[in-house]
Amino acid sequence: MNILLTGGAGYIATHTCVELMKAGHDVVVVDNYVNSQPEALRRVEEIAGRSVKSYEADCCDASAMNRIFDENRIDAVIHFAGLKAVGESVHIPLRYYRNNLDSTLTLCETMAAHGCKRLVFSSSATVYGVPDEVPLREDMFCKGCTNPYGWTKYMIEKILSGVVEADPEWSVVLLRYFNPIGAHESGRIGENPNGIPNNLMPYITKVAAGQLKQLSVFGNDYDTHDGTGVRDYIHVVDLARGHVSACDYAAQHTGCEIINLGTGVGYSVLDIVNTFERVNHVPVPYVIAPRRPGDVDACYADPGKAERLLGWKAEKNLEDMCRDSWRWQSGNPNGYQA
Repeated sequence: MNILLTGGAGYIATHTCVELMKAGHDVVVVDNYVNSQPEALRRVEEIAGRSVKSYEADCCDASAMNRIFDENRIDAVIHFAGLKAVGESVHIPLRYYRNNLDSTLTLCETMAAHGCKRLVFSSSATVYGVPDEVPLREDMFCKGCTNPYGWTKYMIEKILSGVVEADPEWSVVLLRYFNPIGAHESGRIGENPNGIPNNLMPYITKVAAGQLKQLSVFGNDYDTHDGTGVRDYIHVVDLARGHVSACDYAAQHTGCEIINLGTGVGYSVLDIVNTFERVNHVPVPYVIAPRRPGDVDACYADPGKAERLLGWKAEKNLEDMCRDSWRWQSGNPNGYQA
């Protein structure tokens, strides 16, 4: 298939590009490079040994999106594009709602106009809100998101399910990610946040590299085995493979499916820190800080539906995630900047 990746130069998307090409698919990328860099795509080409056709454009720009579909035969779309920082979304909610919803509406209208009705959406476990129980299953009631970023994901899920209800020829897979970490084993592509990282693993790697003083562990009095919050961390390459499987599924089925992508195993913050130190032989200084509002004791997936429908399950372990994260950081201390 010829697959369009919106936001295709981002962290998860670049790894997905590599896995799609490895599986024999062709890719087209559109990205406005607000949270990414063209160098990432050059490195995808280096890893894959194939060129990637790319467009610098905003997915909210209808004329640009129509031109991309006019110039390419697109069989399916993976929709990664969107603003994604939870904390930032609280401070500038209107920008998040405008960008994330508009980009999706413009994309769907363009797809419909060109007869392309296969879509895989990059959703998030944040749509579950604060859960009453774990593991989280796709049939659970979503109690309400805790931030505007999460609400945009929830709203887009509703928009896309409505598209399918109105036109049953559509095939939509809503992938609810848990916590992606790690990097490609080559060390050539990885997570490259702007400024101080919001996510745990890139913060750990920058502390280990001496770029940041210490890690703040937010709370050590949770109801978990060591008192720190437990989450479902998944290797980004496993997550990328999940997208390949979702595209294959969308090519064979119609309708709308919600599917968790996680390992089903919860690791605490200190599990991550201790494993990182052990496998990489580098210290990660940390301090205990107060809890953050909205954080829960534990959150991890029931990934059984992904295995049943997609034939997919996570294969890499926590040691792989920590080792590959440090290889990326060590080889690219400034990310994609020279």
